[in-house]
Amino acid sequence: MSVEYRFATALDSVRLAELAELYVFAGWIPAGEPADFLPGMIAGSAVFIAAFDSGSGRLIGCGRALSDGASDGYIQDIAVHPQWRRRGIGGEIVMRLARELERRGVDWIGLVGEPGTESFYRGLGFERQPGFTLWKFPVNTDGGATKEDRC
Repeated sequence: MSVEYRFATALDSVRLAELAELYVFAGWIPAGEPADFLPGMIAGSAVFIAAFDSGSGRLIGCGRALSDGASDGYIQDIAVHPQWRRRGIGGEIVMRLARELERRGVDWIGLVGEPGTESFYRGLGFERQPGFTLWKFPVNTDGGATKEDRC
């Protein structure tokens, strides 16, 4: 089985359904939940890459990067279909994203890895950044208090 990697700014409806399935496998969205955000997510990413089974054309992996295009880039949403894991596909996705960001002049490339992925990213050349803490802003999407209401 061979894999084809392609950068993309959009996917057709069949591939979007396969991407939604990857997000379910990754635990990022519940099964059956609408994935209407995916086209905008792809279009809004600095770089989006998809991995396809060369034989069937099925989308089997993905990743994306957010960036200002000048200095900083963040790799995220690396996912590989469970039947295709442990074949180097995730690592290849990460490295292709990193090389594309470098090609565009980005000189600081980081990511937030899930627990248990330290050796995977270290093996790809990423270095832990001691002393830094992950922070997440609690976005309220149900019409409740906004940031301005809290100030």
